[in-house]
Amino acid sequence: NNNNNNNNTTTKIRKNKKSKPGKDDETTVTTTTISILPSNLPSLLKQVSLKSNYLSHVPIQLLCLVKLEKLDLSNNDIASVPAADMMVHLKSLTELNLDHNCIVSLPKEMGNLSKLKTLSLRHNHIAVHSSTTKFSDDKNPQPLPSTLFTDTPLIDLNLHGNPMTNTQLNEFEGFQSFLERRQKIKSKNIYGGALTDLAVCGLE
Repeated sequence: NNNNNNNNTTTKIRKNKKSKPGKDDETTVTTTTISILPSNLPSLLKQVSLKSNYLSHVPIQLLCLVKLEKLDLSNNDIASVPAADMMVHLKSLTELNLDHNCIVSLPKEMGNLSKLKTLSLRHNHIAVHSSTTKFSDDKNPQPLPSTLFTDTPLIDLNLHGNPMTNTQLNEFEGFQSFLERRQKIKSKNIYGGALTDLAVCGLE
């Protein structure tokens, strides 16, 4: 995670030249070396990059960004993803990058991200802590909820660098739905080579 002690803050707001006057739906915001997100973000943002900061949680300011499609929170110190609030509001989210954080599991409300297609969780702490893969919400919760696989259109999932195996992942409830969906997409793009085979999601 980010150990840089530089306290300088860089905030960039870039607007697409094709946007109409007064519209901010094509704006991209990038910030670096911060621990708290500014509160005055344009409400119609489509892309936000907060990578390589000092964030210990997902900023609540993001919840007002109902048009947000791409969110990069990689290289921070985030330990958990909020359940209800974030998932209810970010209905337009298609890409989420949570690489290089401290995440051990995701909430079942991930299934509410009805447009999520790409999720990257490389180098976190997602693991199966029991010798059995008979999961239950009380005694042995599944670190990646079945709703992530069954209730979203997710087709790209990267778990490289997490302390778990491909065999364990294949036993997750709902994971076969993810594989079947990917296979259908792969079949459509077999000649174009548009998709990389991520059936094992970066795991061995």
